[in-house]
Amino acid sequence: MKNVKKIAVAIVLFVAATSFVNAQSKVAHIDVSQLLSEMPEMVSAQAELKKLAETYRADIEGSYKEVQNKYTQYQNEAATMSKEENEKRALELQEHQKNISDAEQAAQQELQKKQAELFAPISKKAQEAIEKVAADQGFDYVMDATQGTGLIVFKGKDLLGEVKQALGF
Repeated sequence: MKNVKKIAVAIVLFVAATSFVNAQSKVAHIDVSQLLSEMPEMVSAQAELKKLAETYRADIEGSYKEVQNKYTQYQNEAATMSKEENEKRALELQEHQKNISDAEQAAQQELQKKQAELFAPISKKAQEAIEKVAADQGFDYVMDATQGTGLIVFKGKDLLGEVKQALGF
């Protein structure tokens, strides 16, 4: 009778342990920022943003040079101009400075808008690839292993290689 109880307890413990192991979720990880930075679409999007930023910067620098030239001209002519004319010129220079500042802000906003426009489909494509690879391999959760995201220990499977392969690079 004692052996039957021991065997029954052992069977119950075995079934409970097996159920517990099967109930645990499968977890994997991937460094999303590394994946995104290596995607060919991201490289071309960043190049496009850089080109646009350089265009804005060149325009703004040209405006600064123009204002600087006017300032130098007005300084040289100040002694021969009336007080009212010098005040008018000073206001004109201030207005140009304000316009340049406004242009800088508008350029920054346009760059942010363009970045969001370019990066959104790339992020979506990466997300879909991660989801597909995770589903194909039976993972319930995929953690972002990007440095500084809070994931400290990652002993699960790294999906970076498979996701890159699924994306074709």
